[in-house]
Amino acid sequence: MADDDADRIGRDPAPAVTRSIRLLEVLADAAHPLTLTELATALGLAKSSTANLCLALEAARMVERVPQGYRLGLRTAELGGAFAAQFNQVREFYAVCDASEVLSGELVQVALLDGSDALYIARHEGARSLRIGTPLGSRLPAALSATGRALLSTLGDDAVTALLGEDAAFPALTENSPRTLDALRERLDAARRRGWALDAEESFAGVVGVAVPLEGWAPGDPQLALGVGIPASEASEERVALVGEALRAAARQLTNPFSAAARKG
Repeated sequence: MADDDADRIGRDPAPAVTRSIRLLEVLADAAHPLTLTELATALGLAKSSTANLCLALEAARMVERVPQGYRLGLRTAELGGAFAAQFNQVREFYAVCDASEVLSGELVQVALLDGSDALYIARHEGARSLRIGTPLGSRLPAALSATGRALLSTLGDDAVTALLGEDAAFPALTENSPRTLDALRERLDAARRRGWALDAEESFAGVVGVAVPLEGWAPGDPQLALGVGIPASEASEERVALVGEALRAAARQLTNPFSAAARKG
């Protein structure tokens, strides 16, 4: 364990909790189950200490043991769903999508801004049953995804710069990905003019994203975004515009009328 990690754990009033959280983070980042040895190495702990953590987390259904090692347990999915369900808009989101002539057939996702990433917290599976989009709990750089840009479009240029950094350089997830802050600003300006953000195969090759911002319902609720993923082969200008307008209509339905009236007043 690094000295700074050791110092932090030494000052921590609940080191077992901190280590348990770190263990869950390691499993969340892993693409496959991890053995006890792999977990102990990642945590910088003895295998005996790691085994005790796993036993406690397994009893709470936060992790589960499989032949290949340990992976996240069902309780983590329940907690993730409970987090999303505490927001009024997410509870209403599914019904609004189902009632929309356009969105009922689309994969629609809800994301919030977590640092410089778009974090996906809810997902409506449309009638098309497309196998695209991002799994719940996953994240994409906000600068590259449609939902992330919808969220960033609600901020001023100075706030975007403060969040991402004046010299921000973005990863090239595809050959279309913007690499600089200036290129991102152009896309955000276009999103503000249109009323919806576009990801033209810039985070996933073969997928076009369309998204709109959704203001929090109650004080303290996070800014959200609604986004749709469309196979690039089907993403004509007409369909993209149709989806964009449908998302705007959904966002209007999911906006608290009382908070909107208060802003106008």
